[in-house]
Amino acid sequence: MTLIKSISGIRGTIGGRPNEGLSPLDIVRFTAGFGKLIQKNTGINKIVIGRDARISGEMVRNLVVGTLQSIGIDVVDLGLSTTPTVEIAVPMEGAGGGIILTASHNPAQWNALKLLNEKGEFINDEQGKQVLEIAEELDFDFSDVYNLGKLELNDTYLQKHIDQILSLKLVDVAAIREADFKIVVDAVNSTGGIFVPALLKALGVNVIYELYCDPSGNFPHNPEPLAENLTVLSNLVVEKGADLGIAVDPDVDRLCFVMENGEMFGEEYTLVAVADFILESTPGNTVSNLSSTRALRDVTLKHGGQYYAAAVGEVNVVNKMKEVQAVIGGEGNGGVIYPETHYGRDALAGIALFLTHLAKKKIRISELRDTYPVYHMSKNKISLTEGMNIDKILDGVRDIYINENHSTIDGLKIDFENEWVHLRKSNTEPIIRVYSEAATVEQANVIAEKVINDVLSLVESNL
Repeated sequence: MTLIKSISGIRGTIGGRPNEGLSPLDIVRFTAGFGKLIQKNTGINKIVIGRDARISGEMVRNLVVGTLQSIGIDVVDLGLSTTPTVEIAVPMEGAGGGIILTASHNPAQWNALKLLNEKGEFINDEQGKQVLEIAEELDFDFSDVYNLGKLELNDTYLQKHIDQILSLKLVDVAAIREADFKIVVDAVNSTGGIFVPALLKALGVNVIYELYCDPSGNFPHNPEPLAENLTVLSNLVVEKGADLGIAVDPDVDRLCFVMENGEMFGEEYTLVAVADFILESTPGNTVSNLSSTRALRDVTLKHGGQYYAAAVGEVNVVNKMKEVQAVIGGEGNGGVIYPETHYGRDALAGIALFLTHLAKKKIRISELRDTYPVYHMSKNKISLTEGMNIDKILDGVRDIYINENHSTIDGLKIDFENEWVHLRKSNTEPIIRVYSEAATVEQANVIAEKVINDVLSLVESNL
């Protein structure tokens, strides 16, 4: 059993003992803590909730709804929904916050509470710490019978979300319809199976092959949208002679594409392609996190904009985007954040923008991929002894490469002329994660191995 309490929410495996797994008592405790924080900070007694289709979703939903009602909060329940849909619903409902019941790309035994503020954006570090404190102490009274919250079931936001996307100036339904795309969709049997086909039909796509689009929560493969998990999708794209395949994670905030030849477009390049399209008509700045591909920087500079890097984590990317007034941003895991919709990763908006881009180019998706810089990433980790001072180790590595361009806003990133390496400590394990990128996989592995050896040498010297 696993339970991870963090400033961004609470997540864990269902079952087990309280405080060891994501038990009913833990769900109640942290839901109450968040609800009390919302009441204190906003004075608004309304919270929007929505969930992905995972098996534990109904149980977790029942606990969350009852807990919020027990402290006098009215609940607007969107039912089976997506993370970006809940994000847009919070301000539209005039709510004080939102809770998304999803463990994102984690396997079926996991679930989580993702916590949103009154803007429909993830709560910040300070608010997250306050939730943890309130949940730990539970120093408050629950409401009496005459002051319980009310429950409203609202299933209108699928259409509202689609309508918002269709209203975007850069989304061209006529161009997409004329392109007459044939598309295969892998929604890993979660809520993307409801939302993605509905969006595609609204965009004028007539031929849609639905793969794993039954929102049963029975994930047919590891739900993280990576190449090794999408072999059935890749094969079906080729078999059907489709123009492309679309894969989303269970809560539909990550997006990746399969090309007509069955090969991956590259999850890192989802944001790159969408940014390229946005920047063609909307010059400006871009933001991604430190572990995302350098290709976004290259595309941004090509269009005369400025690229900025943020610490890993959606809230950090959003804060940086606001600071530099970025016109597009996101994360290299297929997370597109387009401020014209809202400040959150939104696979649905990403699909509409990407298909418009592809339709207007009038080329195959593989040909579009060939227009972007070629980079390859390597991901590794270094296991360390429990209690070892990882910050001190990273300081030692920084000293070795002090004459190279580097950043310490999130671990240590070293920017060499033709490649980069990013080292950051895990929040849950005694390990250092090592990401590297270069023109080839071999070069990415070589530079990663060199820096890993530097780390191991520092460890051996008892730093």
